[in-house]
Amino acid sequence: MRRISIPAVATLAVAALVAAAVSTATGTTTDRAADTAARAASDAPRLDDATIVAIFDAANTADMETGALAAERGASAEVREFGSMLVVAHRQVRQQGRDLARKLGVTPTPPADSASAVQHAAAMARLRTLHGAEFDRAFLQHEVAFHKAVLDAVTGTLLPAIRNAELRELVVKVGPAFEAHMIGARNLERRLAGASGR
Repeated sequence: MRRISIPAVATLAVAALVAAAVSTATGTTTDRAADTAARAASDAPRLDDATIVAIFDAANTADMETGALAAERGASAEVREFGSMLVVAHRQVRQQGRDLARKLGVTPTPPADSASAVQHAAAMARLRTLHGAEFDRAFLQHEVAFHKAVLDAVTGTLLPAIRNAELRELVVKVGPAFEAHMIGARNLERRLAGASGR
């Protein structure tokens, strides 16, 4: 499994929050995740920096929880390792977002109509019902859709709405690491499918 360095992943925070705000529950299609991201993009004018910081924090927290579940329940060592890496990376990035918010004097304000907490709870509930290779597949599919939704939301929603240059810089740095997570999850899913003859 190709490792992604922690410094490179440390820029994930902003994108992670967006993903939580726009990602769909595990078991949904990538098309649905893209539709959710597109709906979020239409809400861009209503986002301000305080809301973006809150989304960022929530998304990182959500993927830390999903990664922790995979680290604990993954059937393959590679899935457990990938989950552990997500926890470490998102914890670091979440802290970067919190530090920046404190520095800027921004009080994170979650979106009033965000369904991200409900979606994350549904994803976690579904993953908790799965075991073995079925868990690994569902987790990796969730991670691909989650990170794609983040990338779509960053370009279509967050960047156009950000007013603060430092927050914008953090969000811009997120893209390559999020893409690496998405590709890593997709490649691992394919590798495990090939190994099982599926």
